[in-house]
Amino acid sequence: MKLLFLTLGLLALAVAGIAIKIWAKKDGEFAGTCASQNPMLNQSGEACGFCGKTPDQFDRCTEKPHQYVYLMEYTVFASLFVVVTGIQIAYLCSFLPFIFHRSTTGRSCSLPVSVIVCAKNEAENLLRLIPLLLDQQYKTFELLLINDASTDHTLEVLRDFEKKDQRINIVDVKSNEAFWGSKKYALTLGIKAARYNHLLLTDADCQPGSSLWIAEMSSYFSDRTSIVLGYGKYQSKPYTLVNLFVRYETLITAIQFFSYAKLGSPYMAVGRNIAYTKELFFNVKGFASHLHIRSGDDDLFIQDAANQHNTAICIDPKGFTISQAPENFKQWFRQKRRHISTAPHYAFKHQFLLGLFVFSKLLFWLMLPYLFSVFTEVILYLAAGVYMLMNYVIVGMAAKKLKETRVLLWLPLLEIGLILFQMTIFMANAISKPTHWK
Repeated sequence: MKLLFLTLGLLALAVAGIAIKIWAKKDGEFAGTCASQNPMLNQSGEACGFCGKTPDQFDRCTEKPHQYVYLMEYTVFASLFVVVTGIQIAYLCSFLPFIFHRSTTGRSCSLPVSVIVCAKNEAENLLRLIPLLLDQQYKTFELLLINDASTDHTLEVLRDFEKKDQRINIVDVKSNEAFWGSKKYALTLGIKAARYNHLLLTDADCQPGSSLWIAEMSSYFSDRTSIVLGYGKYQSKPYTLVNLFVRYETLITAIQFFSYAKLGSPYMAVGRNIAYTKELFFNVKGFASHLHIRSGDDDLFIQDAANQHNTAICIDPKGFTISQAPENFKQWFRQKRRHISTAPHYAFKHQFLLGLFVFSKLLFWLMLPYLFSVFTEVILYLAAGVYMLMNYVIVGMAAKKLKETRVLLWLPLLEIGLILFQMTIFMANAISKPTHWK
């Protein structure tokens, strides 16, 4: 993380130098054209406001006020564009430790594990999930199933499976007015009841990516490592636009939180695939610091508990979980509103860095059309080209690691669409906050 701040600082110095160079070029004389000749500034053929010349009268504008205004416009735009492009390049460079991370643990694991699933009105999903969990190739584990005050047949489904397999334990959570709608309350009761110290959590609407999911995720535990961040993949559905966006957003989010963890500053995880120890959970007092916040049983817990020494990442496909993506943009919008609502409670450095990433990307795509329409400075085109090439290469390498290469074909459109989608969510959450996890 210090490397990222250092890179941004050096980048700012470089941009200042570029701005001075542009401003001082050709002995202080700007080599641009009169505003009357600019098709973006003068679409109706009107005379220049400073020199009074129309496009057909233009030869060379020598009016100093006009040169100064155009020079300032150019300098400000060029400097800002280089800044935002450089910031994006710096972020791409910060992803490299994750890109070159090798997902090998070097040892098998025989630690007893409590696999925890918290379910609220998930009867149908549990019928598919529980057999897959019971078929895991792992010697010692319990399957701890939490019924979070469900109103469907969830509890009956859990009881039926409990009769068939002694590895299953059930925690039946009743409605509690003080904690109504809080997944954290149900999870806390479940973790208290867990038989083993090492916990592996997933959601009822997920499925393990392989029969070695428990073995792969738990293999990263050690005397030093008490948190393992896994990847929660979404099932691909061809020819579906919302599915493409969901998988792209999931990929970009994973690249970020895996990279930050590799840089020694973990900030979030996904509840679909996370492991930690019971001892650590109670050492940080569980969800106590954010129990009043409906969401955040995964990322806000990581904010409290994770550090550069106790956190590992698992990016081997055997350790993935797979979920069905939202069927439409309305479902996805509601889901992401809940997820993003926790961001204001992150540490300031994480809020700043994540916000700068989104804002600089937004500015890049807003400024790019104007760049191609008006300016001819090679350095601006070079900056844009370097970013686009690096983006394809680095995101492409990450997509290959996380088995999401199909999104690369539509990368620029997905970037632009996701930014607009995120801006809409930020505005919606600023107006009203989502309340319950189900």
